[in-house]
Amino acid sequence: MDTVKVLVVDDESRMRKLVKDFLVKKDFEVLEASNGEEALDVFYDNKNISLIILDVMMPKMDGWQVCKEIRSYSDVPIIMLTAKGDERDELQGFDLGVDEYISKPFSPKILVARVEAILRRSNVIGDSVISVGGIEIDKAAHLVKIDDKPVELSFKEFELLTYFVENKGLALSREKILNNVWNYDYFGDARTIDTHVKKLRNKMGDKGEYIHTIWGMGYKFEVPE
Repeated sequence: MDTVKVLVVDDESRMRKLVKDFLVKKDFEVLEASNGEEALDVFYDNKNISLIILDVMMPKMDGWQVCKEIRSYSDVPIIMLTAKGDERDELQGFDLGVDEYISKPFSPKILVARVEAILRRSNVIGDSVISVGGIEIDKAAHLVKIDDKPVELSFKEFELLTYFVENKGLALSREKILNNVWNYDYFGDARTIDTHVKKLRNKMGDKGEYIHTIWGMGYKFEVPE
């Protein structure tokens, strides 16, 4: 497989180096830009960039402007980084087509896990078949087997299980699950997730115990060692 290119855009060289070091350890090729204008130049000069990590607050052109410009040409996955914890910023990012939103300070390991999860969903890395803890998911065929036995899942149950497995070990809020499984334009009650999780657990049998409830927040998919 060709090396996967990730563009890291941040006006702080220390932050770029931190993110780059962790990505390089996972065999990603990292391109850098220190401001919005430079980010667009690098992006247009390198057509095979697989993902962009984009800071919001930058000189010359902020992250929102860069995101809007890139979205007019490309659907490349974008992770936005910001020092702000304002929900309005997060909603603005989703409106512009941002795939993930991470507030500073953050764990570089978690950031890399998000990068890998997004690229798996985009079929940039990894196989179409995922196996973990006796669960086998064939994304191309939209089939699930548990202990080698086929399990009938609805479309959303399949998407939900796939999202859990691809984000194994990460705490996922109901809002994040809605944004990624039901898409950003879903305005329904977050309790619909609880209903689908209940049905999914029942269909998974004892493997349903892999889906842990985080009270007041959401869920985490964990497989015992």
